[in-house]
Amino acid sequence: MNIHYSMVILWSEEDHCYLVHLPDFPCQRFHTHGDTYEEAARHGAEVIDSYLALYRESDQPLPEPRGLFLDFQAA
Repeated sequence: MNIHYSMVILWSEEDHCYLVHLPDFPCQRFHTHGDTYEEAARHGAEVIDSYLALYRESDQPLPEPRGLFLDFQAA
């Protein structure tokens, strides 16, 4: 099964780290963080894997990826 889930990584001046939001798993706003972008992305992927394992262990259907559709307009 090849399912793709979105990950949004934002720099937080307040926290001095990158925060990771997983919009397909809405149980909280930010799911993990990292000191570098790469670390945040790795942690985000680990959280997604953990969520998927929990869904499978509890025989719940996997969430449908919503994807991120950004409206870019030419300036």
